[in-house]
Amino acid sequence: MTTGFLEISNGEKLAREQIPHLPFDEFHETALAIVKEGGKVVQYFGYQDDASMKLLAVLRTDKLLVAGCDAKESYPSFTQTCEPFHMFEREIAEQFGIRPEGHPWLKMVRYHPNYRNMPDVFDNDYEQDIPGNYPYYQVEGDEIHEVAVGPVHAGVIEPGHFRFNCIGERVLNLEIQLGYQHRAVENLLYNVHAKRLPILTENIAGDTTIGHSLCMAQAVESLTQVKPDKGARIIRTIALELERLANHIGDLGALSGDVAFLPPANYFGRLRGDFLNLSLLLCGNRFGKGLVRPGGVRFSLSDDVRKILDERIKELRLQVEHVLDLLFSASTVRARFEDCGNVSHIDADHLGLVGPAGRACGIPYDVRRCFPTEHYDQIDIPENKKPSGDVYARARMRYDEVLQSLSIIESLIGIPVETNCVNDINYNLPADSFVVTLNEAWRGEVSHAVLTDKNGKILRYKVKDPSFHNWNGLSMSLRDTGISDFPLNNKSFNLSYCGFDL
Repeated sequence: MTTGFLEISNGEKLAREQIPHLPFDEFHETALAIVKEGGKVVQYFGYQDDASMKLLAVLRTDKLLVAGCDAKESYPSFTQTCEPFHMFEREIAEQFGIRPEGHPWLKMVRYHPNYRNMPDVFDNDYEQDIPGNYPYYQVEGDEIHEVAVGPVHAGVIEPGHFRFNCIGERVLNLEIQLGYQHRAVENLLYNVHAKRLPILTENIAGDTTIGHSLCMAQAVESLTQVKPDKGARIIRTIALELERLANHIGDLGALSGDVAFLPPANYFGRLRGDFLNLSLLLCGNRFGKGLVRPGGVRFSLSDDVRKILDERIKELRLQVEHVLDLLFSASTVRARFEDCGNVSHIDADHLGLVGPAGRACGIPYDVRRCFPTEHYDQIDIPENKKPSGDVYARARMRYDEVLQSLSIIESLIGIPVETNCVNDINYNLPADSFVVTLNEAWRGEVSHAVLTDKNGKILRYKVKDPSFHNWNGLSMSLRDTGISDFPLNNKSFNLSYCGFDL
């Protein structure tokens, strides 16, 4: 059932008047019907439009669908009957003081006062600026105990709190609390001149610089009708695959370390640095910062650079294949990975898992294949999925995608690439317009949505990192699992704190 929702394309500019504005009950009924029939939530957020408070949803089936409505100060929670809305409703409640009545787990997301200075809609009496200051989920019983980890962790990682309810060594429930480094990124994005968007968006999550930069650039290009040339699209595709390679290889090294198999841990650690250095060769920054801009890229791919990339990729492929074989051929590794941290296909579908975490549970969705951007419509992206949903499946997804990314890059650097480098474009955004963009970053679906007002200023800039979907998948993977399996499962998801906290 899609009656009332408008079918749109990835990165398609719309006049805001083209977006169907439905009565709330119709919006509620239709959105639920779409998701219950297999659709997924890409974006669902609130925004203030003059004196009115409005909601907007972007859903996906085999196509993208959009509609909006006037918000009510309270409404029957979508999540009561349709789990994929769970995090989105909590976020709207926190940001705008709109209460989803009957929400099964209504708590703060990032711990900040709502943007409208409305009365608090949360049930619990706690300070808004103190993450985790609320009654955690508890399991009662004489033999039940809790283990609290974080938010300060050993090593150089970001802050997050993990609360385990255990009986002996067995985990009954893991509650994850984030929000410790909320930076109000979305507020910054619609309170600054559009010229600053590239700097802000490439720093949303440092390990997903290209993924977020692409979404921003494509949104601005759509709104301003600026089209990057073919060479820029190829360079952006190479950069996104280099980002995927560096992170997947780093994750495989971390997984190797967590099962005390140190040779591949060390090899993968060094190889990750090699792929980061290829991004450095491409644009002067190991994380790709400064490369992607609306209208194209700031650095060309000269024949000399292309030759070096070609030589290094061929050299590194042999090493990567050797270390992958070393890790995955070890029976002790297989024994540790298999049947550890299982997430069922049904649970993954209800939670809306994306990226390798979703594909490891049998969900084949990949933005590169389903809603391709840049050069991906010219590339055959396989429908890759695994049935088991365990650590092994999540690791094997990385194995497959590392080899795929190597092949993609090899195919793209084999021919000369010409582009006109850009440093600045016309950032005068059109009035009363809307665009939503999606890309397959290395963790999964990244999406940016932009609304402009009657003066062409940014009215709402909504960011969604794949970790927004996937943190609850990590929690589910710990159900009925030994607590000592937490580090291994955590590494197998390797989710972003800052991408979630925003």
